[in-house]
Amino acid sequence: MSLQLKGNWNQLKGQLKQKYASLTEDDLTFKEGQEDELLGLLQEKTGEKIEELRKMIFETEDESN
Repeated sequence: MSLQLKGNWNQLKGQLKQKYASLTEDDLTFKEGQEDELLGLLQEKTGEKIEELRKMIFETEDESN
């Protein structure tokens, strides 16, 4: 995840929580350098493919620029 995404992370968290009600604040804790672990957890919780999650996250980033 890019530095730009980190700046928009709070907005993205809200969108993810709306789409996937099972996600908690703890699930969406962003820790720099642990992006793969976060994506793995999101995959496990949502059932989405990693590629789809990346696409969703980076599309959101592009829309906010």
